[in-house]
Amino acid sequence: MIASLLAILAILAIPAAIPRGELLWGGDLQGGEPYVFRDHRDPSRIVGFEVEIARSLARRLGVRERFVQNDWHHLLPSLERGDFDVALNGLEDTPRLRARALVTRPYCAFTEQLVVRKGSPFRRLDQLGGKRVGTLASSLAHEMLRKLPGVEVVLYEGQEEPYFDLVHGRLDAVLLDSVIAARYGVVKPELELADADVASGTYVAAVKDPALRDALDRALGAMEAEGELAAILKKWNLGEPPRPSMAPAAAEPQARFESGQLSLFARGAGITLFVSLFAMALAVPLGLMLALARLHGSTPSRWLAQAYVEAFRGTPVLLQLYLLYYGLAPLIHLSALSAAIFGLGLNYAAYEAEVHRAALLAVPAGQAEAAAALGLTRRQSLRLVLLPQALRTALPSMTNDLISLLKDSSLVSVITVVELTKQMTITAADVRSWALPGLLCAAMYFAMSYPLARLALRLEAKLGHHPEPAPKPAA
Repeated sequence: MIASLLAILAILAIPAAIPRGELLWGGDLQGGEPYVFRDHRDPSRIVGFEVEIARSLARRLGVRERFVQNDWHHLLPSLERGDFDVALNGLEDTPRLRARALVTRPYCAFTEQLVVRKGSPFRRLDQLGGKRVGTLASSLAHEMLRKLPGVEVVLYEGQEEPYFDLVHGRLDAVLLDSVIAARYGVVKPELELADADVASGTYVAAVKDPALRDALDRALGAMEAEGELAAILKKWNLGEPPRPSMAPAAAEPQARFESGQLSLFARGAGITLFVSLFAMALAVPLGLMLALARLHGSTPSRWLAQAYVEAFRGTPVLLQLYLLYYGLAPLIHLSALSAAIFGLGLNYAAYEAEVHRAALLAVPAGQAEAAAALGLTRRQSLRLVLLPQALRTALPSMTNDLISLLKDSSLVSVITVVELTKQMTITAADVRSWALPGLLCAAMYFAMSYPLARLALRLEAKLGHHPEPAPKPAA
């Protein structure tokens, strides 16, 4: 009980808000160049044309700017729950966006471009009935493709992956913004531009506060009038959408996997360990309390404990994380790290409850009878006799569960926690390769889990063998 309370207090102590006097803007580093990405020369810095726009806006508002990493697909929910002030990361001006947030004046124009394999007969969207077309979820291209009859829409989280699948024949075409197509699509020798102007659109920033929207509009207007906005777009080759006759926009030198990336991986591994250990510190005592309630509690407590176990074991942990972080935001405003620890801890408590219950039932009934014969109360019997034996039996299973929790912690990236797996996807987008980042990520998970696996085996070997005492020689 004390350990559980200490874990809860430590979780609540994690800061949930950033001091004001700053313009907090949300984006996703996985989106890559030219939006927001890590400088390949110094991975501790973020660069991109939207980084420069955000800094100029903050300067004109008389405040500092601070970037908040957030999954691109969840920028709007995070904006709604107040994680940052402005969502500024390639948000396309669509009726769906305007229905959920206030939008600023546009700061960049683009066209939707259809990219196919070289020699493909498909040149227009209306020719793609029955074909597989890739795009990003929740994008303008996604909305357009959903309206086309017979098209199989394949959704991706990153912008490199659909073109990779197109090259390897897993897709028939990709429809994405010209900003993306020019840097990730037509630069591949196997691909070509089929239609450079399927539709037009603009990027806008999204906010909740009308006063902030008006202030940003004035700042953007000043940037445009003074030529600063045009200079930023020209620097990143975004002055106008690329046409088929034009060469692809010059991309930034491709980042390489160097020592700076290793330090980011180490930080991600540290967050993975932090979340896993604190979640387990919450799950073990809570699971023990649930097991005791099911075995020795009153009828209502038994029903409640069983309902808890079945509910958390019967629903996906990913769904539980979404509900805890986004669904309960109007009632409980947890930081992403706190929600990650609580979400995994509450989920694994249901499994620990079954481990402890099985261990308690494995204690011979004679132990409880002997304790009662000695005059011990039920609480004393549990504390002094039954629980010590049950915990010895449960230790190997608890260690195995910690290994599983270590790997399941990768799911918390959906609520903006940049743990090891999320860092791997960001780095893969930066260096445009999944092989080396993926292998390093797997190696780091193995390095963290293998000692625990060996510990579990040693515990099983040590605690699973109880030699019978040798018989006394006959007198």
